[in-house]
Amino acid sequence: QEICLNDSEVVLCGGAENMSQSPYAVRKIQFVTKLGIDIKMEDTLWSAVNDTHIKTPMGVTTENLAVKYNITGEDCDQYAMKTQQRCKAASDAGYFNEEMAPIEVKTKKGKESMQKDEHPQPQTTLEQLAKLPTVFKKDGTVTAGNASGVCDGSGAIIIASESALKKHSLTPLARIVAYHASGCDPNIMGIGPVPAITEVLKKAGLTLKDMDLVEVNKAFAPQYLAVEKVLGLDSEKTNVNGGAIAIGHPLGASGSRITAHLVYELRRRGGKYAVGSACIGGGQGIAVVIENTA
Repeated sequence: QEICLNDSEVVLCGGAENMSQSPYAVRKIQFVTKLGIDIKMEDTLWSAVNDTHIKTPMGVTTENLAVKYNITGEDCDQYAMKTQQRCKAASDAGYFNEEMAPIEVKTKKGKESMQKDEHPQPQTTLEQLAKLPTVFKKDGTVTAGNASGVCDGSGAIIIASESALKKHSLTPLARIVAYHASGCDPNIMGIGPVPAITEVLKKAGLTLKDMDLVEVNKAFAPQYLAVEKVLGLDSEKTNVNGGAIAIGHPLGASGSRITAHLVYELRRRGGKYAVGSACIGGGQGIAVVIENTA
């Protein structure tokens, strides 16, 4: 947007999330510390994924989608299994190598280099998934096995204007064709990618059939399956190397991760167009169409 408004020429875009270090908080302790009054500790990670407007956890809004679109727990487990398998196959083939960078971490043994994600569970079986209890609803669909977990991550991409490419003699990996953000009912916030993808394709003058790849970020399996059902997505070109259920969804990093992954996978396959999308807590969806410039 800054580039479109000529406020910037080259922008470093990205984010990071350290979900495993989300603190506990005590509200208003600087004002109220009465003797005999229990101090209430708040899990800030849990409160962050609760919609304060409709006072509903995101997981419950996902269960609403499961009911609305007749999605079963078995459907979710099967999709989670497919995601883990696709992620493992892509990882073994080295498809993530170009878009990932190792980091150094301090351990009891000294500094160590982390080369691979810890979040994927390639050993997952359908039998294991079926035994997991549901989290948000007694007879629901969402379990720890068919949703993304608590994870940390960071991501960054560089976006530049066409004039900046010429000015600095830069070679782009891809071109942003169009982007769009949409609103939706917060009670089914996970359906956000549907209007976002629909509208961004209109802006681009393209259709889903023109897309060689589609990415729909999936924090929860029923959320993705609802989007797939409404849009009629082709599973053979959607989330082809797994997604958030396997890779994880460190909130601030996912936009960069999805965009970068589409760029590299599009080039690897020799495709032309791809669309990436995500739902946003509070009742939104966002999508971007990119074009391979190779």
